[in-house]
Amino acid sequence: MSVVIRLMRAGAKKRPFYRMVAADSRRQRDGRFLEILGHYNPLTRPYELVVHKDKVVAWIEKGAQPSEQAASLLRSLGISMTSTPPVAADVPAKKIAKKSAKSGAAAKKRAVPRKLSERKINARATRKAAKQKAAARV
Repeated sequence: MSVVIRLMRAGAKKRPFYRMVAADSRRQRDGRFLEILGHYNPLTRPYELVVHKDKVVAWIEKGAQPSEQAASLLRSLGISMTSTPPVAADVPAKKIAKKSAKSGAAAKKRAVPRKLSERKINARATRKAAKQKAAARV
């Protein structure tokens, strides 16, 4: 189960009010949630944003991913979106940095190239031909 931190719409028609909740990513936007983390009222000037920072940080440390809008609101409060993984006391920090650098480089290269469908291959060829034709006219 992957957990997301997102806004759940509440309020009347044309009078939005949002709750910031931690929910299962497979659930619908206004469906069941795990915990209410705060609320956001965009109609007041300036907007009202109340967040339980300790709850949000706890969910992020557990691996919850904020939605784009929730992340934007949390950034405005200065809450970091990245969780810091626990570091073993007997492993030096340099070794951890080397391992993460190697895994990042390996992740960028694919061992087997991605197989494209015939439709995508034709679409790419068509775009490339149109681009060359436009360049030849200029």
